[in-house]
Amino acid sequence: MDIFIRQERPEEYGKTEEMTKQAFLHEEYSNKKEHLLVRNIRKSDAFIPELSLVAINHRNELVGHILLSKITIVDHDKVADSLALAPVSVAPHYQNKGIGSQLIHAALEKAKEIGYHSVIVLGHKDYYPKFGFKRAALWNIKPPFEVPDEVFMAIELTERSLEHIEGVVHYSEAFSE
Repeated sequence: MDIFIRQERPEEYGKTEEMTKQAFLHEEYSNKKEHLLVRNIRKSDAFIPELSLVAINHRNELVGHILLSKITIVDHDKVADSLALAPVSVAPHYQNKGIGSQLIHAALEKAKEIGYHSVIVLGHKDYYPKFGFKRAALWNIKPPFEVPDEVFMAIELTERSLEHIEGVVHYSEAFSE
C-alpha cells in the first residue's frame, strides 16, 4: 500500500493515541494500554521525536505509528545505550497491508542514521525475525521480567555492535506507569 512515512508532529499526538488505542482493541496479547504507553514515553527522557514516525495514506489520514525510545542494557557497572521498539500500530482497516513493515524498516533506518546501534523488541517470534531481529539471549541480553526467550529479541543496526554488550534491559519508567 502506498503510504508516506514522516516524523510525528505534536499536533497529531491525540490522533496517534486514538489510532493506537483502536489498533490494539481486539488484540489477544494486549493490555489495551498501548496508547497510554505512547503518551507516557513522550513525557519522558526516553522520548526521541525523530523516532516517533507516522504513516500517512493518500487521503492524508494517519494510518500507522511506530515509536523507538531510549533504554539501557546494564551489566553491573557497565551501561550500554539502546532503543526499545514499542509500540508499532496500524489502524484496524489498514492492517495486514504491509504498513507495519514499512514503519519498522523506516524506524530502523532512521535510528541507524541518527547514531543508534541496536534495538530491542518484545514481540511475535515469527514476525520480527524477518527484519533481522534475533533472540536477545544470543548476546546474553535479558529482559527485566519473565518472558519466553523467543519473543525477546534484538537487532544490531551496526555490525557487531552488541558483540561486547550483555546484561539486563532497563526500560524507561514510562513502561511501568
